[in-house]
Amino acid sequence: MQNYKIPKNLLSKGSTNTKTAKNELLTYILYLAPHKQNSKKINLCPKASKGCAAACLFSAGRGRFSNVINARVNKTEYFLDDKRGFITQLARELHKINDKALKGRYNVAIRLNGTSDLDFIYLLKKYSGFDVLNDDNFSNLVFYDYTAILGKVKKYINTNYHLTFSRKEDNENETLEALKMGANVSAVFSGDLPKYYKGFSVVDGDKSDIVMIEANNVILGLKAKGEAKNDKSGFVIHPEAVKPCRYCNDKPAIKRGFCSAFCMTEHYGESMNDLNPIK
Repeated sequence: MQNYKIPKNLLSKGSTNTKTAKNELLTYILYLAPHKQNSKKINLCPKASKGCAAACLFSAGRGRFSNVINARVNKTEYFLDDKRGFITQLARELHKINDKALKGRYNVAIRLNGTSDLDFIYLLKKYSGFDVLNDDNFSNLVFYDYTAILGKVKKYINTNYHLTFSRKEDNENETLEALKMGANVSAVFSGDLPKYYKGFSVVDGDKSDIVMIEANNVILGLKAKGEAKNDKSGFVIHPEAVKPCRYCNDKPAIKRGFCSAFCMTEHYGESMNDLNPIK
């Protein structure tokens, strides 16, 4: 028995999201129910850590409301039951958005994983023949997402699909690899954002989603929201993680937040190695 209704629209305007409402580009987002929040218990965020699952933005902003949750679960059930039908509808919506953008001569930002971590670029090509990254007629659609799947970052780096790798409490090595590749990495902090983390500049990732598209090889600092404010797993980086600089051991620098005497490295990190610039 079908336990969902086919929604009129899969994509939501970014104006419904506090951060994407700040975007300079018109933005559309696809929201599903994350992790295993579906009747089949299929994980739509295969690399979700315990801290990530507990702190998921599914619980932040409008995601707290039951009608919003129900709509996202409904779309998820539709996707899992009829992938081809779902992707075909998604392709139609993207074509419609693109046609309007061509007539108006403007670009549109598309985020297909608002609260999931799937390869929709691949699925669009597989089920609808829609190759969004290699069709010049769709070059005004700018695709972007967060992902915790390093292989996805490697696959799409230097394309029109801008991926920001998500730092978690259990993917330290992959985080460093993503940074060395030149990718952006997001990290969640409690309190004020540091100026540097792991030797890379930290920019305000909450300013707008466009930062994900325009920034290059930086840490997108995000402030803890929703359930993330109560995180104890290490997913959220807390101010108490500040330590003396391993280079100069300038203990007074802790109060200043950085070592002005030598390395200018922000004193944030879970281990002393986090204080090393790796460039």
